[in-house]
Amino acid sequence: MSRRQSAPRLEFEAAAIYEYPEHLRPWLEALPKQPGVYFFHGESDAMPLYIGKSVNIRSRVLSHLRTPDEAAMLRQSRRITWMQTAGELGALLLEARLIKEQQPLFNKRLRRNRQLCSLQISDGKPQVVYAREVDFSQASGLHGLFANRRAALQTLQTLADEQRLCYGLLGLESLTHGRGCFRSALKRCAGACCGKESVEDHQKRLVEGLAAISVTCWPWDGAIALKESSSELTHYHIIHNWLWLGAVETISDASELMRTPAGFDHDGYKILCKPLLTGKYEIIVLSAREAR
Repeated sequence: MSRRQSAPRLEFEAAAIYEYPEHLRPWLEALPKQPGVYFFHGESDAMPLYIGKSVNIRSRVLSHLRTPDEAAMLRQSRRITWMQTAGELGALLLEARLIKEQQPLFNKRLRRNRQLCSLQISDGKPQVVYAREVDFSQASGLHGLFANRRAALQTLQTLADEQRLCYGLLGLESLTHGRGCFRSALKRCAGACCGKESVEDHQKRLVEGLAAISVTCWPWDGAIALKESSSELTHYHIIHNWLWLGAVETISDASELMRTPAGFDHDGYKILCKPLLTGKYEIIVLSAREAR
Protein backbone atom coordinates (compact mmCIF):
# COMPACT_ATOMS: atom_id res chain seq x y z
CA MET A 1 0.00 0.00 0.00
CA SER A 2 2.82 2.40 0.87
CA ARG A 3 4.35 2.03 -2.60
CA ARG A 4 1.05 2.84 -4.29
CA GLN A 5 0.60 5.93 -2.19
CA SER A 6 4.18 7.24 -2.46
CA ALA A 7 3.90 8.87 -5.91
CA PRO A 8 0.62 10.73 -5.20
CA ARG A 9 1.99 11.79 -1.80
CA LEU A 10 5.13 13.24 -3.40
CA GLU A 11 3.02 15.13 -5.93
CA PHE A 12 0.81 16.46 -3.14
CA GLU A 13 3.81 17.59 -1.10
CA ALA A 14 5.35 19.35 -4.13
CA ALA A 15 2.07 21.17 -4.76
CA ALA A 16 1.67 22.03 -1.09
CA ILE A 17 5.06 23.77 -0.86
CA TYR A 18 4.92 25.36 -4.30
CA GLU A 19 4.93 29.13 -4.40
CA TYR A 20 5.06 31.19 -7.57
CA PRO A 21 8.72 32.21 -7.98
CA GLU A 22 8.27 35.97 -7.61
CA HIS A 23 12.03 36.44 -7.44
CA LEU A 24 12.27 35.50 -11.14
CA ARG A 25 9.79 38.11 -12.40
CA PRO A 26 12.50 40.67 -13.30
CA TRP A 27 13.87 38.26 -15.89
CA LEU A 28 10.59 37.66 -17.71
CA GLU A 29 10.02 40.94 -19.49
CA ALA A 30 12.90 40.55 -21.96
CA LEU A 31 12.07 36.96 -22.93
CA PRO A 32 11.29 36.78 -26.68
CA LYS A 33 8.41 34.97 -28.31
CA GLN A 34 10.92 33.45 -30.71
CA PRO A 35 12.69 30.08 -30.97
CA GLY A 36 15.84 29.44 -29.02
CA VAL A 37 17.45 28.01 -25.91
CA TYR A 38 16.88 29.26 -22.36
CA PHE A 39 18.80 28.79 -19.11
CA PHE A 40 17.77 28.72 -15.46
CA HIS A 41 20.82 29.78 -13.41
CA GLY A 42 21.46 29.23 -9.73
CA GLU A 43 24.19 30.75 -7.59
CA SER A 44 26.91 29.53 -9.97
CA ASP A 45 27.70 31.69 -12.98
CA ALA A 46 29.52 28.84 -14.68
CA MET A 47 26.91 26.08 -14.74
CA PRO A 48 23.13 26.47 -15.29
CA LEU A 49 20.59 24.44 -13.35
CA TYR A 50 18.50 23.67 -16.42
CA ILE A 51 18.71 24.16 -20.20
CA GLY A 52 15.63 23.98 -22.40
CA LYS A 53 14.52 24.86 -25.90
CA SER A 54 11.30 26.06 -27.50
CA VAL A 55 9.85 27.69 -30.60
CA ASN A 56 8.51 30.32 -28.20
CA ILE A 57 10.97 30.96 -25.37
CA ARG A 58 8.66 33.25 -23.38
CA SER A 59 5.70 30.87 -23.42
CA ARG A 60 7.82 27.85 -22.45
CA VAL A 61 9.61 29.60 -19.58
CA LEU A 62 6.29 30.84 -18.18
CA SER A 63 4.99 27.27 -18.22
CA HIS A 64 7.93 26.23 -16.01
CA LEU A 65 7.01 28.89 -13.47
CA ARG A 66 3.50 27.46 -13.11
CA THR A 67 4.63 23.85 -12.63
CA PRO A 68 4.62 22.60 -9.00
CA ASP A 69 6.70 19.54 -9.96
CA GLU A 70 9.59 21.90 -10.76
CA ALA A 71 9.43 23.73 -7.42
CA ALA A 72 12.90 22.53 -6.35
CA MET A 73 14.55 23.85 -9.48
CA LEU A 74 12.63 27.15 -9.35
CA ARG A 75 13.57 27.77 -5.70
CA GLN A 76 17.26 27.39 -6.56
CA SER A 77 17.06 29.59 -9.68
CA ARG A 78 18.30 33.16 -9.45
CA ARG A 79 18.11 34.37 -13.04
CA ILE A 80 16.99 33.35 -16.53
CA THR A 81 18.94 33.95 -19.74
CA TRP A 82 18.35 32.91 -23.32
CA MET A 83 19.91 32.53 -26.77
CA GLN A 84 17.72 33.12 -29.80
CA THR A 85 17.99 30.88 -32.87
CA ALA A 86 16.66 31.16 -36.40
CA GLY A 87 14.25 28.29 -35.90
CA GLU A 88 13.35 25.06 -34.14
CA LEU A 89 16.16 23.06 -35.74
CA GLY A 90 18.81 25.41 -34.42
CA ALA A 91 17.24 25.29 -30.97
CA LEU A 92 17.30 21.47 -30.96
CA LEU A 93 20.95 21.35 -32.03
CA LEU A 94 22.13 24.01 -29.61
CA GLU A 95 20.24 22.50 -26.67
CA ALA A 96 21.69 19.02 -27.30
CA ARG A 97 25.23 20.38 -27.48
CA LEU A 98 24.96 22.56 -24.38
CA ILE A 99 23.37 19.86 -22.23
CA LYS A 100 26.18 17.47 -23.18
CA GLU A 101 28.86 20.06 -22.49
CA GLN A 102 27.47 21.54 -19.27
CA GLN A 103 25.50 18.64 -17.72
CA PRO A 104 22.92 20.80 -15.85
CA LEU A 105 21.62 19.39 -12.59
CA PHE A 106 17.94 19.23 -13.62
CA ASN A 107 18.39 17.94 -17.20
CA LYS A 108 18.44 14.35 -18.33
CA ARG A 109 22.12 13.71 -18.92
CA LEU A 110 23.27 13.50 -22.54
CA ARG A 111 26.71 11.95 -22.40
CA ARG A 112 29.19 11.17 -25.14
CA ASN A 113 28.53 7.46 -25.40
CA ARG A 114 31.81 5.60 -25.85
CA GLN A 115 29.94 2.31 -26.32
CA LEU A 116 27.73 3.50 -29.21
CA CYS A 117 27.25 0.50 -31.47
CA SER A 118 25.23 -0.89 -34.37
CA LEU A 119 24.41 -4.19 -36.07
CA GLN A 120 26.13 -5.12 -39.33
CA ILE A 121 25.75 -8.38 -41.26
CA SER A 122 29.08 -10.12 -41.80
CA ASP A 123 29.37 -13.60 -43.33
CA GLY A 124 25.60 -13.92 -43.11
CA LYS A 125 25.40 -13.12 -39.39
CA PRO A 126 24.65 -9.85 -37.65
CA GLN A 127 27.64 -8.59 -35.69
CA VAL A 128 27.88 -5.78 -33.14
CA VAL A 129 30.24 -3.05 -34.36
CA TYR A 130 31.34 0.03 -32.42
CA ALA A 131 31.58 3.69 -33.43
CA ARG A 132 35.05 3.86 -31.91
CA GLU A 133 36.21 1.30 -34.50
CA VAL A 134 33.98 2.02 -37.52
CA ASP A 135 33.06 5.41 -39.03
CA PHE A 136 29.28 5.28 -38.71
CA SER A 137 28.86 8.26 -41.04
CA GLN A 138 30.44 6.34 -43.94
CA ALA A 139 30.01 2.61 -43.23
CA SER A 140 27.27 0.89 -45.20
CA GLY A 141 24.95 -1.82 -43.93
CA LEU A 142 24.55 -0.52 -40.38
CA HIS A 143 21.28 -1.17 -38.55
CA GLY A 144 20.24 0.69 -35.43
CA LEU A 145 22.16 2.92 -33.04
CA PHE A 146 22.49 1.46 -29.55
CA ALA A 147 23.94 2.68 -26.27
CA ASN A 148 25.71 -0.64 -25.68
CA ARG A 149 26.09 -4.23 -26.89
CA ARG A 150 23.32 -5.50 -24.63
CA ALA A 151 20.78 -3.13 -26.19
CA ALA A 152 21.83 -4.19 -29.68
CA LEU A 153 21.43 -7.89 -28.90
CA GLN A 154 18.06 -7.31 -27.22
CA THR A 155 16.82 -5.65 -30.41
CA LEU A 156 18.11 -8.56 -32.48
CA GLN A 157 16.38 -11.04 -30.15
CA THR A 158 13.09 -9.13 -30.41
CA LEU A 159 13.34 -9.25 -34.20
CA ALA A 160 14.05 -13.00 -34.04
CA ASP A 161 10.95 -13.55 -31.90
CA GLU A 162 8.75 -11.51 -34.25
CA GLN A 163 10.06 -13.16 -37.44
CA ARG A 164 10.59 -16.71 -36.05
CA LEU A 165 14.31 -16.48 -36.79
CA CYS A 166 16.81 -18.94 -35.36
CA TYR A 167 18.81 -17.75 -32.35
CA GLY A 168 21.59 -20.15 -33.33
CA LEU A 169 21.98 -18.87 -36.88
CA LEU A 170 21.95 -15.32 -35.55
CA GLY A 171 24.73 -16.09 -33.09
CA LEU A 172 22.54 -15.51 -30.03
CA GLU A 173 23.06 -19.08 -28.78
CA SER A 174 25.11 -22.12 -29.74
CA LEU A 175 23.85 -24.85 -32.04
CA THR A 176 24.59 -28.59 -31.93
CA HIS A 177 25.64 -29.84 -35.37
CA GLY A 178 22.88 -31.81 -37.04
CA ARG A 179 20.20 -30.82 -34.53
CA GLY A 180 17.60 -28.09 -34.56
CA CYS A 181 17.54 -25.44 -31.89
CA PHE A 182 15.30 -25.73 -28.84
CA ARG A 183 12.96 -22.98 -30.13
CA SER A 184 12.32 -24.91 -33.38
CA ALA A 185 10.66 -27.69 -31.34
CA LEU A 186 8.40 -25.04 -29.81
CA LYS A 187 7.68 -23.63 -33.30
CA ARG A 188 9.17 -20.30 -32.28
CA CYS A 189 11.88 -20.78 -34.92
CA ALA A 190 10.81 -21.56 -38.50
CA GLY A 191 13.49 -24.26 -38.69
CA ALA A 192 16.32 -22.94 -40.86
CA CYS A 193 18.63 -24.68 -38.37
CA CYS A 194 17.19 -28.12 -39.19
CA GLY A 195 16.07 -27.88 -42.82
CA LYS A 196 12.41 -26.96 -42.23
CA GLU A 197 13.00 -23.75 -44.17
CA SER A 198 15.85 -22.60 -46.40
CA VAL A 199 18.68 -20.50 -45.03
CA GLU A 200 17.94 -18.07 -47.89
CA ASP A 201 14.38 -17.50 -46.65
CA HIS A 202 15.68 -17.05 -43.12
CA GLN A 203 18.24 -14.51 -44.35
CA LYS A 204 15.62 -12.63 -46.36
CA ARG A 205 13.42 -12.12 -43.29
CA LEU A 206 16.44 -11.00 -41.28
CA VAL A 207 17.44 -8.40 -43.89
CA GLU A 208 13.86 -7.15 -44.27
CA GLY A 209 13.47 -6.83 -40.51
CA LEU A 210 16.71 -4.90 -40.09
CA ALA A 211 15.88 -2.58 -42.99
CA ALA A 212 13.44 -0.69 -40.77
CA ILE A 213 16.31 0.52 -38.56
CA SER A 214 18.98 1.10 -41.23
CA VAL A 215 21.49 3.88 -40.57
CA THR A 216 21.86 6.33 -43.47
CA CYS A 217 25.40 7.11 -44.61
CA TRP A 218 26.39 10.77 -44.86
CA PRO A 219 25.15 11.63 -48.40
CA TRP A 220 27.73 14.32 -49.27
CA ASP A 221 31.48 14.21 -49.91
CA GLY A 222 32.19 16.90 -47.35
CA ALA A 223 30.55 19.56 -45.20
CA ILE A 224 27.30 21.32 -46.04
CA ALA A 225 25.47 24.42 -44.86
CA LEU A 226 21.76 24.16 -44.05
CA LYS A 227 19.93 27.49 -44.26
CA GLU A 228 17.34 28.23 -41.58
CA SER A 229 15.51 31.55 -41.56
CA SER A 230 12.92 33.43 -39.53
CA SER A 231 11.57 36.95 -39.79
CA GLU A 232 14.46 38.14 -37.61
CA LEU A 233 17.39 35.80 -38.21
CA THR A 234 19.09 33.69 -40.84
CA HIS A 235 21.54 31.03 -39.74
CA TYR A 236 23.62 28.60 -41.76
CA HIS A 237 24.13 25.35 -39.88
CA ILE A 238 27.49 23.84 -40.78
CA ILE A 239 27.24 20.05 -40.73
CA HIS A 240 29.63 17.24 -41.62
CA ASN A 241 29.20 13.48 -41.06
CA TRP A 242 25.98 14.17 -39.11
CA LEU A 243 27.94 16.36 -36.69
CA TRP A 244 26.66 19.91 -36.17
CA LEU A 245 29.76 22.11 -36.16
CA GLY A 246 27.84 25.27 -35.31
CA ALA A 247 25.83 28.08 -36.89
CA VAL A 248 27.01 31.20 -38.70
CA GLU A 249 25.21 34.21 -40.14
CA THR A 250 27.09 34.16 -43.47
CA ILE A 251 28.65 31.34 -45.49
CA SER A 252 31.98 33.19 -45.48
CA ASP A 253 32.18 32.53 -41.74
CA ALA A 254 31.99 28.76 -42.20
CA SER A 255 35.70 28.14 -42.71
CA GLU A 256 36.65 28.35 -39.03
CA LEU A 257 33.99 25.79 -38.04
CA MET A 258 35.03 23.40 -40.81
CA ARG A 259 38.46 22.96 -39.24
CA THR A 260 36.82 20.96 -36.45
CA PRO A 261 37.27 17.16 -36.86
CA ALA A 262 33.86 15.76 -37.80
CA GLY A 263 33.22 12.37 -36.26
CA PHE A 264 29.80 10.72 -36.19
CA ASP A 265 27.42 12.20 -33.62
CA HIS A 266 24.42 10.18 -32.42
CA ASP A 267 22.36 13.19 -31.31
CA GLY A 268 23.15 15.06 -34.51
CA TYR A 269 22.03 12.08 -36.57
CA LYS A 270 18.70 11.81 -34.73
CA ILE A 271 17.99 15.53 -35.08
CA LEU A 272 19.28 16.09 -38.63
CA CYS A 273 18.56 12.95 -40.65
CA LYS A 274 14.94 13.68 -41.52
CA PRO A 275 15.30 17.47 -42.10
CA LEU A 276 18.31 16.95 -44.37
CA LEU A 277 16.80 14.18 -46.47
CA THR A 278 13.25 15.51 -46.92
CA GLY A 279 14.26 18.65 -48.80
CA LYS A 280 12.58 20.95 -46.29
CA TYR A 281 15.63 23.20 -46.04
CA GLU A 282 17.99 24.78 -48.56
CA ILE A 283 21.29 22.85 -48.60
CA ILE A 284 24.55 24.41 -49.78
CA VAL A 285 27.47 22.05 -50.45
CA LEU A 286 30.64 23.66 -49.14
CA SER A 287 33.78 23.45 -51.26
CA ALA A 288 37.26 22.64 -50.04
CA ARG A 289 38.20 26.29 -50.57
CA GLU A 290 35.70 27.33 -47.90
CA ALA A 291 37.43 25.06 -45.40
CA ARG A 292 40.67 27.09 -45.64
